[in-house]
Amino acid sequence: MTVRDSVVVITGASSGIGRATAVAFARKGCSVVLAARRTEALGAVRRKCERHRGAQALVVPTDVTDAGAVEELARRAVERFGRIDVWVNAAAVTAFGPFQETPLEDVRKVLDVNIMGYVHGCRAALRVMREQERGTLVNVSSVAGVVSQPYTHAYGMSKYAVRALGASLRQELGLEKANDIHVCTVLPATIDTPLFEHAANYTGRKPVAMPPVYSPERVARVIVDLARAPRREVVVGPMGRSMVLESRVAPGMTERMMARQADKTHLSRKESAPAGHGNLHVPAPGQGATHGGWGGRRRTMMRRLAVATVTAGAVAGVARGVRPR
Repeated sequence: MTVRDSVVVITGASSGIGRATAVAFARKGCSVVLAARRTEALGAVRRKCERHRGAQALVVPTDVTDAGAVEELARRAVERFGRIDVWVNAAAVTAFGPFQETPLEDVRKVLDVNIMGYVHGCRAALRVMREQERGTLVNVSSVAGVVSQPYTHAYGMSKYAVRALGASLRQELGLEKANDIHVCTVLPATIDTPLFEHAANYTGRKPVAMPPVYSPERVARVIVDLARAPRREVVVGPMGRSMVLESRVAPGMTERMMARQADKTHLSRKESAPAGHGNLHVPAPGQGATHGGWGGRRRTMMRRLAVATVTAGAVAGVARGVRPR
């Protein structure tokens, strides 16, 4: 499909990937409907989007855990622009902590935003798209939805669930012969967003972005491309693609490697941090941001990646060599 002049709804549009995606679509001359909890931050995104020629932006403050609010978001989009061509579920929160020490209220909140928020978004989007008989739904999952990490149990569970939701919806739409309605899942590797700064944390150590770190604009470009040519699942970032491959070839080795890497590079060994809920229950103040300031964390992990990729390739070769014929 042609992206220009599309109507695009984006949840989580106040920061990070959602914010970068809103601007990317606006640059293509699209009308964007911006949803998140933070009205001030959404206003800043709207102003940035409307700088681009032909772009229009509608701000709809929305808590994605409220099903009625998400239905109202869809209603407002259709009321203003007449249709919804693309819906992007990008709202996400996270919590770091040992499993036994992370408060259950925080676990529930992560699951409520990252799973039920997507359920609400999919229901609202698909209701409109079924009436139109066309549309593209994009759910932002994570490589953590393929390769689990320690200390972020709720986040990892939610990202696995988003992948499962997308696959199930594709099957259902296929059985309905709804061939012009597409469901795509995006799996980014580590992205330079404020997610880590805003995370709930009970580890005693400051969460940091695990290298290599890719830009949110890179994910946004993939999402725009999916609006043009939908695909089932797309991994963003060479490191992410390598991790997914390794998890299929040598799952035990990949789990051990990820555990060590997360402990060494996902939690600071130099900076401590007090326990707190982050932005789970109360949104962060201010105008929001696209980036988290982690863009330089690349080289060390890339060297380790080269070693791991060679190892995984060797394991794969051995596995093929001993396979019964």
